[in-house]
Amino acid sequence: MRAIVRTLLTLLFLTLLLRAQNLKEFEKKVTEFTLANGLHFIVLERHDAPVVSFHTYVNAGSVDDPGGKTGLAHMFEHMAFKGTRRIGTRDFASEQKAMAAVEAIYDQLEGERNLGVRADPERIRTLEASLHAAIGKAASYVDANAYVRIIEENGGVGMNAGTGMDSTNYFYSLPSNRIELWFLLESRRFLTPVFREFYKERDVVREERRMRVESSPQGKLMEVLLAMSFMAHPYRNMPGGWAEDIEGLRVRDAEKFFSAFYVPVNMTIAIAGDVLPAEAKRLAEKYFGLLPKAPPPAPVRTVEPKQEGERRGLVESPAQPTLIIGYKRPDQLHKDDPVFDVLASLLSSGRTGMLYRDLVRDRRIALAAAAEASFPATKYPNLFLLYAVPSVGHTVEENEKALYGVLERLKSEKVDPAALERVKTKIRAGLIRSLDSNSGLAGQLTYYHANYGDWRKLFTGIEDIQRVTGDDVQRVAREYFTPEARTVAWTARDAEVDK
Repeated sequence: MRAIVRTLLTLLFLTLLLRAQNLKEFEKKVTEFTLANGLHFIVLERHDAPVVSFHTYVNAGSVDDPGGKTGLAHMFEHMAFKGTRRIGTRDFASEQKAMAAVEAIYDQLEGERNLGVRADPERIRTLEASLHAAIGKAASYVDANAYVRIIEENGGVGMNAGTGMDSTNYFYSLPSNRIELWFLLESRRFLTPVFREFYKERDVVREERRMRVESSPQGKLMEVLLAMSFMAHPYRNMPGGWAEDIEGLRVRDAEKFFSAFYVPVNMTIAIAGDVLPAEAKRLAEKYFGLLPKAPPPAPVRTVEPKQEGERRGLVESPAQPTLIIGYKRPDQLHKDDPVFDVLASLLSSGRTGMLYRDLVRDRRIALAAAAEASFPATKYPNLFLLYAVPSVGHTVEENEKALYGVLERLKSEKVDPAALERVKTKIRAGLIRSLDSNSGLAGQLTYYHANYGDWRKLFTGIEDIQRVTGDDVQRVAREYFTPEARTVAWTARDAEVDK
């Protein structure tokens, strides 16, 4: 009954919102401005409660990692709230000297290591010990969590950061009478960045890779799938980076990345909640106007060659077998992008999805089966994913054949109009739910502005979904779900591999 009530309330909320808060009504609450340095702000007034949410969207992610330095964009997520020159340190002048000493010793260590077979092992051991001691000395000046503590003491909640393939995001909320505090703290992070405890956080990033990839059969499987699917484009690299790349990251790499990508024109900031646009603009100019103007970074220029045949890969693992199939698809700006969203929902919209009904409920050959419209990101051509987890007594091969059977039905039979309308409603409802909070709104506004050049795509995108027809679904399935455009990866136990 609770589930039914929740569904009814969601649909009622959706209906009321689409009637009363259409694009024109929503526009009245939004103010936009761009500073002279190119930094764009979106301010949404919602005076329901004395709270304001802030979301900083940096249009740079793991896809922008330099060659041989994967994991670098991810480092900025970990460095986000380490502080400034005044916050997070007990003595910045001494800390700065200590950090410089760390880099000087590290340069010597790298120089010796780069000699290869001519390197002196004893000198390497001595320099490693010196480096460890220097890092410890620099850490002695750190006032840990000072930045976070200030925010929490002033009522801040939801503070976090995240790195994706295409972007890095920083966000939290504050009481509306603490707005200026956010402007001060956030602007200083970008105006005078301090790469405090860089090597400590590098170790954390490396440990995350061990946990999420090296110790995870699913993580290994995803890594293999990406590496096979993309031969040239950097989407082939997992967001966390490759192990040896992470271990070799240096502060100077981060400084170079920051100067190229963390420039005002490459950032979008949304402020949603109990805020006055005029005051937000005044504070933006006062604090963020100090950021120097710089040219936008170049996009990734590598174009993935056309795939001309099926690719298959196996990961041996004692864990539960899993199957993943990726089909090449175009980027988010392509006219077929909304069709892929509808296709994914048709295939895996809970218990009404085609994959669940066929593989899990009726044939009982899978414990789970689903689809994902875009992977690993959307800015560049990517993958449409299908996956299945075979149930006891059934095989990966059996599930793979069944998945292809479902796709063939999409190609040969028109989708039921009622099912099509149902998934459109679910997609719209999912988007509406994300707009129910200031934080969700701020995140969506920055995303759509950065990726489509206009936050209004948030609304027009719903209209694009609504225009998808059964013919579109059939056409896209036929055009993209072809054997030569797919990559198949699966896990299997050693005994199964031997067979």
